[in-house]
Amino acid sequence: MKIYIDGSAGTTGLQIYDRLKARRDIELMTLPEELRKDREARREALNSCDIAFLCLPDDAAREAVSMIENPAVRVIDASTAHRTAEGWAYGFPELDDAHRAAIERGRRIANPGCHATGFIVSVYPLVKLGIVPADYPLTCFSLTGYSGGGKKMIADYEAPEKPAGLNAPRVYGLTQAHKHLPEMRAVCGLAHVPVFSPIVDDYYKGMATTVALHLDLLPGHPTAKSIREALDDWYQYRRLINVAPLNWGTPMIDANAFAGRDDLMLIVSGGDERVTVTALFDNLGKGASGAAVQNMNILIGADELTGLNV
Repeated sequence: MKIYIDGSAGTTGLQIYDRLKARRDIELMTLPEELRKDREARREALNSCDIAFLCLPDDAAREAVSMIENPAVRVIDASTAHRTAEGWAYGFPELDDAHRAAIERGRRIANPGCHATGFIVSVYPLVKLGIVPADYPLTCFSLTGYSGGGKKMIADYEAPEKPAGLNAPRVYGLTQAHKHLPEMRAVCGLAHVPVFSPIVDDYYKGMATTVALHLDLLPGHPTAKSIREALDDWYQYRRLINVAPLNWGTPMIDANAFAGRDDLMLIVSGGDERVTVTALFDNLGKGASGAAVQNMNILIGADELTGLNV
């Protein structure tokens, strides 16, 4: 089984390589440094591998797909380019059996975005179960470490004399046009795009994505306890998703608590009137490279936890 990582020098590509380099059930294909960006060398590698990981900007990912002429090559795209594209399976196997089956038989897999992972893992079951109506006006804020911004942002934050503003949390996506919003809406089947506030802070990795709910605005007036039980039932057989006891972590949840891990914890907090659901995970793990390797494991019929940190 030959595996090629196109974009192996980027943050996501390096993390995928680290998870695969010690494995004996696959063969990692690499290009010499001087050919890493050579179009013809890449074309040859893309057409001679069994599975290609695309760790590229969106336009470059689309170009890479257009270069693949071998119909046997399967693709796992870590970019935003194909997450709502027709013919691409959305690579989140825990959502339900249909998503897992689509990955198992798929030739084109779109890896979820990091913020989108935290939102969708919380909202998808609640919408499917009818607890949250599809037209509910959802809001979400998501705190991430700076590694999610790639090499340039990492360099900015780790510079010896960085600007003072980088010492504090920074809210971005202010125009409500964040690139993860289309998949957040489409995968969950929402009538409206959520109001979304992503926040980057001065720590390397780790993520806490939170959705807030007014219980008296939901059908049947669910409780924090019943929402927690619904999520626990939905994910009870999913090995990388765990649902914490009600109000776990009170009074504070550390956004970097799952740094270095490839699993995810859901935390339901609140009282009789208002509830938050927080997804706690690593933006480079279940939010990127760990999820990509999990999808590869499913594609090749390996145990899905092989090579992952849990």
